[in-house]
Amino acid sequence: MLSWILRRSEPPFPPLAPADPLVVIGDVHGRDDLLEELLAETAQRLPQARRVLVGDLIDRGPDSRDVLTRARDLKDVVVLRGNHEEMLLRFLDAPETGGEAWLRHGGIETLASFGITDPVPDTATRDALRRAMAPGLEDWLRALPLFWQSGNVAVVHAAADPRTPIAQQNPQYLLWGHPGFGRVLRRDGVWVVHGHVIRSAPGRAGGVISIDTGAWRTGQLTAALISAGTLDFLTTGG
Repeated sequence: MLSWILRRSEPPFPPLAPADPLVVIGDVHGRDDLLEELLAETAQRLPQARRVLVGDLIDRGPDSRDVLTRARDLKDVVVLRGNHEEMLLRFLDAPETGGEAWLRHGGIETLASFGITDPVPDTATRDALRRAMAPGLEDWLRALPLFWQSGNVAVVHAAADPRTPIAQQNPQYLLWGHPGFGRVLRRDGVWVVHGHVIRSAPGRAGGVISIDTGAWRTGQLTAALISAGTLDFLTTGG
């Protein structure tokens, strides 16, 4: 006797439908040269698109100060806070407890870009950084949002809990990741664009678009060019 098992297939994910065309740029990590080049190229491809940076502008690479200056001066751009900006802010708040991890994960290079060498996680280094920062830069960093959404496309730094609406996410998941992200399909039809985890190439799967191609390590910075129903990747450098 034959028995049949009905397997309910996952519904197809809805098409991309941002309110306006988007250019979403991955983790820059101190590579101002790559950011400059990619901004110029994407401006030619989608000149009217809203530009979004997924965070982690700083650390690892040599030009964090220049990246912050460029990002802050850009017009009509959304800049998200990444976990590396979060570590910098923790250092500013409590250098003795929050500084060691930041220095170990790229803070040394960021401080060097501000002219601070041989740093230690103490108040003297913190105060030197504050003196070197442009007026208002710290306030700007503290005001960076953790996510941004247009239509059914949300941009975050690291990840999102697939069972929770984007606007109700735990900040820790947005900054550092979530175990179900990319493994459990969202039921609300929202695509999530993210960086944080280095990939050998950008990609899309199950409503997730991954664009961190390790600029500081590989010399390749990637942007996702998103319009209604379409997705293209543009990678520069390398």
